Amino acid sequence: MDEALLRSLTPSVLAVLVRRGADFAAAEDAVQDALVEAVRVWPADPPRDAKGWLVTVAWRKFLDATRSDTARRRREDRIEEEPAPGPASAVDDTLQLYFLCAHPSLTPSSAVALTLRAVGGLTTRQIAQAYLVPEATMAQRISRAKRTVSGVRFDQPGDVATVLRVLYLVFNEGYSGDVDLAAEAIRLTRQLAAAIDHPEVAGLLALMLLHHARRASRTAPDGSLVPLAEQDRTRWDTAAIAEGVRILQSALARDRLGEFQAQAAIAALHADAPTAEETDWVQIVEWYDELARLTDNPVVRLNRAVAVGEADGPRAGLAALAAVEDSLPRHTAAAAYLHERAGDPATAARLYAEAAHKAPNLAERDYLTRQAARLNSGLRK
Repeated sequence: MDEALLRSLTPSVLAVLVRRGADFAAAEDAVQDALVEAVRVWPADPPRDAKGWLVTVAWRKFLDATRSDTARRRREDRIEEEPAPGPASAVDDTLQLYFLCAHPSLTPSSAVALTLRAVGGLTTRQIAQAYLVPEATMAQRISRAKRTVSGVRFDQPGDVATVLRVLYLVFNEGYSGDVDLAAEAIRLTRQLAAAIDHPEVAGLLALMLLHHARRASRTAPDGSLVPLAEQDRTRWDTAAIAEGVRILQSALARDRLGEFQAQAAIAALHADAPTAEETDWVQIVEWYDELARLTDNPVVRLNRAVAVGEADGPRAGLAALAAVEDSLPRHTAAAAYLHERAGDPATAARLYAEAAHKAPNLAERDYLTRQAARLNSGLRK
């Protein structure tokens, strides 16, 4: 059973059902039922047209559910005939579905959460971590979003800003481990850039390319995390970096600065440095100032504090960090790094160990644990 194929086809099949009149919640249930059926049937009898098979089975599941529920009989006038036999359209509906989920009846945050869950395939826990909220809170938000759009016809797709936010979060989840998911986000952003002349779309594409260019150097052969300063820069994808910089420069020339362009500018400065020591931290701090002005995001202020520590010294970085909420993920890790740079290994070791317990994934936890062990070993000598 090719699980990757099923995952790649799911958004397109869901989009077909929504276009034919199924409300979002019912369409999602029908597609999930079809996927279960595919897992059962395909190993013994794989279809020649996987998407067509899923569309047909999902539509039948939707019709069965609709007809069996008397409370939904008012929707039966929207039910069309079963799709005709034959190959399904090869058109990629995934990006269209992103727009459909960003419906104006939803708040931007709810639209993003719903799309990440239904289209991006992220778990509720992953989405909650991205939004810095408890998992139970995010589960309630997604449920409310489904109820809001249930029965609503998707003839008023949402705005570009919401779609960009979703693509960015999907990419970040992929960038933290699942390369295929990151590549899918880049593919969809390329489609959007080709269809819409918008500097922030270009900025997001540039940002993705610049980050993705480092993917080969982000982990060691044993799977452990390699921080940016320690990465082998000869393994960076110079073609992707050049493309990202070119796209960014074109976007910035339009003088309509947005948060994705500012983030891409920071990534470009990192990519442009031949070594970590040659990084232009002063200019990076200036771009973080622009980004903070645009977003007022606590994560931006956290990253800025680290950049200040590189540009103006660790004590200045700790002073900037003191103004950032200490409950923020990775705050403790940043404090540990700056304390070590400031010549306080005992405090740094304690904070690294504390940060390891708070790490959002295994790779970060192992890295922070090793940092604490390294410093503690030095203190015992």
